[in-house]
Amino acid sequence: MKALLFLLLGALPICAADPIEIKLWPEGAPGQMLPHSKGTEDFIRTKAGKSTITDIHEPTITVYRPEKPNGTSVIVAPGGGYVFLSAVHEGTQVCEWLNSIGITGILLKYRTPTRDEAAHHEKPVQDAAKAIALVREHAREWNLNPRRVGLLGFSAGGNLLAHIACDRASKTELPDFGIMIYGGGFVDSKDPTKLKEGFAVPKDAPPMFLACAHDDGQNPMAATVLYLEYKKLGIPCELHLFTKGGHGFGMRDNKQPINAWPQRCEEWMEAMHFSLSEKQLGKEITQMDLLLTQKMKAMSRLGWTDYDLDVKKLTDLAKQLQDARRLGQMAEVARIQVRHDELAKLIDERDKGHPSMGRDQMEEVTRLKRQKLELEAELANLIQRQSSANQP
Repeated sequence: MKALLFLLLGALPICAADPIEIKLWPEGAPGQMLPHSKGTEDFIRTKAGKSTITDIHEPTITVYRPEKPNGTSVIVAPGGGYVFLSAVHEGTQVCEWLNSIGITGILLKYRTPTRDEAAHHEKPVQDAAKAIALVREHAREWNLNPRRVGLLGFSAGGNLLAHIACDRASKTELPDFGIMIYGGGFVDSKDPTKLKEGFAVPKDAPPMFLACAHDDGQNPMAATVLYLEYKKLGIPCELHLFTKGGHGFGMRDNKQPINAWPQRCEEWMEAMHFSLSEKQLGKEITQMDLLLTQKMKAMSRLGWTDYDLDVKKLTDLAKQLQDARRLGQMAEVARIQVRHDELAKLIDERDKGHPSMGRDQMEEVTRLKRQKLELEAELANLIQRQSSANQP
């Protein structure tokens, strides 16, 4: 198995640096792994392929860093029925795609097989939570933003994501966002329009992207039910259902519309600001400039263009007036008082002429200016991060 994993990882092109593999539990993973049942043996014999790995007792993460990191990282949890991991088309190839858009891809090799345990997902969820914690712990070292750590799960990996994001008996390390591709197993088997008993979406569930094919058993029902629960709670969520595609396609191109899920996912991450690029940020700053120009023209027509500046001037004049009185400079007091009263009258007239409209416009302009400053700061951080990545 180790030799196979080495071949799989070694087949990838080197990006900004060679992949880094780290054990999740250096002192040994908690709990005991059960021996294979006949059902598990049959599953492995009939469904495992050359690119699958199993008998994982020492879970790890392998970090794939892009040439130009944008600070976002996504932990990739392959599928395999909690028996093995589809380590290439749902693993290393996914990390390659993430690297191509500036995201640090982190392959999670969670414990398998756990199919024979009462809670198939329990150990894999422990491993995923530990992986999220490790990524945040190494964020500065790996040039990452600890507040932009995502978890992407395929099939059983999607079930793992559902459990760590929603079904939490106790506090755990949460991803900042989730990406579920043909995940399922959390709806009632008798009535798939409802969540499984005991499974619920909490108010603090992370934003989610969902993609699935219509011809994939109950999984499209699971994705839809999960989306509706998110919608009820007002948590950001995006759902894509495609007519054909089946199950297990991962990064394979089977000439179906569903093969475009990575592009739709990239768009979602950008829209949510989980993934950033110079081009995207530049476009948003330009749009913000245009909107501010339009707002300022409207303010000018109302006579409120310099309202915030005038209010600051009035505050400064009041302080100067107080200082002049304290020093006994009566001529200065008289001069400042005239300017103060004239400005106060102007502001009062504006208030009376356009009371709520002017103030609302001013608050909107202030909000847009703040958002523009935040975008410019994000762009500066992105350029700095990419520059640091290219230094020897």
